[in-house]
Amino acid sequence: MKTPLPQTADALWSQGWYRFAAHQASPNFGPRPPQAHIDLIVLHAISLPPGHYGGPEVLQFFNNQLDWPAHPYFSQIRDMQVSAHFFIRRNGELWQLVSCDDRAWHAGTSSYRGRGNCNDDSIGIELEGLEGDRFEDAQYECLQSVCAALTQRYPIAHLAGHEHIAPGRKGDPGAGFDWLRLQKDLGLDARYLPLAIT
Repeated sequence: MKTPLPQTADALWSQGWYRFAAHQASPNFGPRPPQAHIDLIVLHAISLPPGHYGGPEVLQFFNNQLDWPAHPYFSQIRDMQVSAHFFIRRNGELWQLVSCDDRAWHAGTSSYRGRGNCNDDSIGIELEGLEGDRFEDAQYECLQSVCAALTQRYPIAHLAGHEHIAPGRKGDPGAGFDWLRLQKDLGLDARYLPLAIT
C-alpha cells in the first residue's frame, strides 16, 4: 500500500520520504540522536528465503509480518526487528520503508570512519540479492538515482557495504557488487568508496 505524501515545494523529498519510491512505512525505526550527521550510505543484500526473488517476504519481514512457519529459514530471523530506508528489487523497483530523517535499524553493531553505531548517521539501502552474487543492471540504475538524490539532500561523504561497517560479522553485499561501477555512475572520486577498497 502506497502512503500518500504531504505536498511541499521540494521536487524529490517530503519529510525524508523520496517521491519516486513506493512507500510502506515500517514500525522498526526511531529518532536519530540530535548530533547525528547523515554522511554515510550503507549497502546490503537480502532475499527471503535466501535466493528467492520477487515475493512479498522482504517487505513483510521489515514490517514484522512475515509468515514464520512458511519456510524453515524464517525460524532463524523470527525475533529480529529490522528495517532499512530503501529496498531495491531485482527489476529496479524501489521501496522506501523509513524516512531518511529517521534512524532505520539496518546496521547492527558497527563502526566506520572512526564512529560506532552506524545506524545513527547512515542511510541503509537493501538490494534484493545474495551475498557475493552479481546484481542486475536495473538495480544499479535505480541505486544511482537514489544515491544521487541522497547526495543532493544530505552531506553524504562515504559509501560502504554492511561488510565494511561490520567486518567478520557481515559479508554483504559481497564480491558480486561492483563498487567502481557505482562510483563511475555517480561521478564520485575515490574518497567516497569503502575504505577497504581505497
